[in-house]
Amino acid sequence: MATFKAPTRDIKFVINEVLDFPSHYAALPCGEDATPDMIDAILTECAKFCEEVLSPLNQVGDQQGCTFDNGKVTTPEGFKEAYDQWIAGGWQGLSHPAEYGGQGLPVSLGLLKSELVGTANWAWGMYPGLSLGAMNTLYVHGTDEQKMRYLPKLTSAEWTGTMCLTEAHCGSDLGQMRTRAVPNEDGSYALTGTKIFISSGEHDLTYNIVHIVLARTPNAPEGTKGISLFIVPKFHIDEDGEMGDFNNVSCGSIEHKMGIHGNATAVINFDGSKGYMLGAENDGLACMFTFMNTARVGTAIQGVAASELAYQNSVPYAMDRYSMRSLSGHKNPDKPGDAIIHHPDVRRMLLTQKAFAEGGRAMLYDAARQADIMMYGNSEEDRANADNLLGFVTPILKAFLTETGIESANYGMQVYGGHGYIGEHGMEQIVRDARISTLYEGTTGIQAMDLLGRKVILDGLKLYRSFSKRLYSYGFSILFKRGRSKYGRKLLAHTFRWNRLCIGLLIRASRNRDAVGAGSYDFLMISGYITMAFFWARMADTALEKLKQNPEDRAFYEAKLETAEFFFERLLPRAIGHAEAMRGSVGSMMDMPLDHFNVR
Repeated sequence: MATFKAPTRDIKFVINEVLDFPSHYAALPCGEDATPDMIDAILTECAKFCEEVLSPLNQVGDQQGCTFDNGKVTTPEGFKEAYDQWIAGGWQGLSHPAEYGGQGLPVSLGLLKSELVGTANWAWGMYPGLSLGAMNTLYVHGTDEQKMRYLPKLTSAEWTGTMCLTEAHCGSDLGQMRTRAVPNEDGSYALTGTKIFISSGEHDLTYNIVHIVLARTPNAPEGTKGISLFIVPKFHIDEDGEMGDFNNVSCGSIEHKMGIHGNATAVINFDGSKGYMLGAENDGLACMFTFMNTARVGTAIQGVAASELAYQNSVPYAMDRYSMRSLSGHKNPDKPGDAIIHHPDVRRMLLTQKAFAEGGRAMLYDAARQADIMMYGNSEEDRANADNLLGFVTPILKAFLTETGIESANYGMQVYGGHGYIGEHGMEQIVRDARISTLYEGTTGIQAMDLLGRKVILDGLKLYRSFSKRLYSYGFSILFKRGRSKYGRKLLAHTFRWNRLCIGLLIRASRNRDAVGAGSYDFLMISGYITMAFFWARMADTALEKLKQNPEDRAFYEAKLETAEFFFERLLPRAIGHAEAMRGSVGSMMDMPLDHFNVR
């Protein structure tokens, strides 16, 4: 079974030493209580809950899965008891407003909590995780009455929430959706339709589930312009916020899946179910993006979680598995072979996992810092700049970190060899659980088109220039600093190449629009490697400064520098390969006639 130990030392390094969260929190109106002592206490208690309660249930959830019987879903053994502890601990409302029962702490603290929960037990963590998206959507787009009716019970975790987008015939093309919302005389709507792939859509953890649902009103425009958003509770809610009668929201079935067996992926049927419009009519997709962006960042956490959990379990196995002899001489002469950690290819896999886990963590926490500023910044300009930066990096975080998470999970299996392929050690579960991450909330290809098509080209390069300026600025700041110059040179060189590629692609796209789709995946992966290089340069810079102070934990900072060296020498060059592929002709991808695909 895979085991989990909360990486609190690395978390504290990123938030306290690299990103300076203490000063950041001190500048926020909601950060008064987010003192270093408070953060340490939160991390300690959350780590304890995740290590002692959630992690032991990870394999249980995978083996037992959820069961479906006549519309009712039962979660695996121990899930309900763990969720009751979650409620008792007040964890759900950590970063939500006090007026709805939350603790009012900065948004970023919620992300730290989500990483620990997700790494310990991703399937369980999806139940409260989906609720966070529903809460954020209600908070941003709901009326005062809607907020007071739903947010207190969602904040306490007594109710959970979902988002209901996908239908069987349309997948990610939501313009084709058919669910209908017909006005009632009391201002509500009667929703009829079926949604599929609804994570946490039905379960026994709470009595009520609040669904956030996309549907069409009568005479709505065709396509995405005619979509509205609705709040549809499983049970009616009275004016005092208490549960009433059943609202004709039923579970038709749950999916039999490759992974995340402990989370119910449901088919949800709405049969004249009463719903309430959230936001303006026909503005549903824009409102739903609040939920989707929350979910996309949450999915990026899954990528980091897969890298972290795979690394944690790969290292001890590589230390204790003896096979063959090292090419550079015997390392364990008293054993029948040397520990496989002495073999370069095994080290390649371990260091790749480590670089992706720790680099991805820094990327995520910086995004969380921007989310704090977007919500609570001191000026409108600060909030707008943070919103723009977060919007630009979200597809990079979601797609790049999940792709690298799957790679890390597969390396975990590879380190174990044949033992990794069987269920006993838990490595194949990490692979199966992580595989969905590049699919839901928009596939890697959709994220790539969002980044290149919407965030770069349609935006007129404004966000792109602002982000690349951040990389240039930091690269030049360390270019002539001892021990950092090599990182500065490589960061600047890759950023410059990235800029040239972008301009070249724009020129090609003006002649052939398929150039955007043909180059978008490689552009996104280049963006991910360069962004991670920026943060590895910052972490190396911080580690060098700390080593000057002769700290007791020198090994920690030395390991940071060694991992940074590996990233820049062995992983960042992948961006050059993606650049070459991006320069490839559009015709090599698009000119083959359809009937030739079947010629074998």
